[in-house]
Amino acid sequence: MPTQIQDSKRAWSVLIVSTLAFTVCFMVWMMFGVIGIPIKKMLDLNSTQFGLLTAMPVLTGSLIRVPLGIWTDRYGGRIVMACLMAATVPAIWMMGYATAYWHFLTIGLFVGLAGGSFSVGTPYVARWFPKSRQGMAMGVYGAGNSGAAVNKFLAPVLLVAFGWAVVPHVYAAIMLGTLVLFWMFSHTDPSHQVASDVKFMEQLKALKDPKVIKYCQYYSIVFGGYVAMSLWMVQYYVGEFGLDIRLAALLAACFSLPGGVLRAFGGILSDKYGAHSVTWWVLWVSWICLFLLSYPQTDFTVMTVTGPATFHIGLNVYLFTGLMFVLGIAFAFGKASVFKYISDDYTHNIGTISGIVGLAGGLGGFVLPVMFGVLMDITGVRSSAFMLMYGVVWVSLVWMYWTEVRSRLVMGSNARTLQPQI
Repeated sequence: MPTQIQDSKRAWSVLIVSTLAFTVCFMVWMMFGVIGIPIKKMLDLNSTQFGLLTAMPVLTGSLIRVPLGIWTDRYGGRIVMACLMAATVPAIWMMGYATAYWHFLTIGLFVGLAGGSFSVGTPYVARWFPKSRQGMAMGVYGAGNSGAAVNKFLAPVLLVAFGWAVVPHVYAAIMLGTLVLFWMFSHTDPSHQVASDVKFMEQLKALKDPKVIKYCQYYSIVFGGYVAMSLWMVQYYVGEFGLDIRLAALLAACFSLPGGVLRAFGGILSDKYGAHSVTWWVLWVSWICLFLLSYPQTDFTVMTVTGPATFHIGLNVYLFTGLMFVLGIAFAFGKASVFKYISDDYTHNIGTISGIVGLAGGLGGFVLPVMFGVLMDITGVRSSAFMLMYGVVWVSLVWMYWTEVRSRLVMGSNARTLQPQI
């Protein structure tokens, strides 16, 4: 009994301090979403260049996910997470001294290593809990996505008070302090380490499975879209509604915060109603929200019997924020439901499949901000970002209907036909 109590305390200590570490890592990963705005002005960047600037850390954080997962299995999560956090501190600090565009892009690649922390912490915390509670543990750890919202609360205050260059220095100090706390209160269990000789290219072979590709598509929306919009929203509020950067960041957090902290609740719903039902409704709610968000500010004139009458159609800042809040909740549930799909369909190789799907989601977070910027430069319409996301969700809805919904309807119809007539 004393051993069980001690193990339980260690498990909760690992979960709490790992979630804190992931929150800080995600906060750093999303740093350009706020400080990128004065940098864009300082360097006179167009929207495409700004999109690439914000997306650069996401690229590294995505590509490093699979190797980090393999190393976590082999060496243990404590040492891998600590080394990962330590490696980012110098790069974060150096960001404050960057002056040229290529400086920011290059340093951003190293700062992006922080984004790989998800694939380290997820198996690390899960192995400290019994199978019946691993979903809870992974959900709590996944709530560290709310670091995107923490960035929107903290960075604008520092930026306005001291200038953008102070933000990386403060973040480097926070990362270093978190590293010390993590090392003090985390633990290692050699039994959690598994012999792993799986290679990166061997994991990519899972992409031959059509279901894996489909789950990658879903996750590129609910996670990739979440990352992309978290990076894009502050400058959108500033440009579209003319808000101060502090208020813009606060309103943007209405999307980032629920998109992070409600992930655990999405896991509970997926356990109760199934991954298919939750994901189906997530896509429909996202589709409706994105349709409304896509409509640009429009003035049009109608010739009436009394002369021309001009009307204006467009979302005000309150309706826009409300729709983003709902979209954030939907994405949070979707992130959990996609991993429920994986745990249901790939019980024996969940690590491999989740690594591939997580990589696809991260790459979505890299590609989408760049495409947002390209569309903005081509069309001059800010809401073109939502138009793109609307189209991607539409493709996923059609794909899901033909591969899941339709087959379920056919199976249900056949089952009713085979029932004996009384």
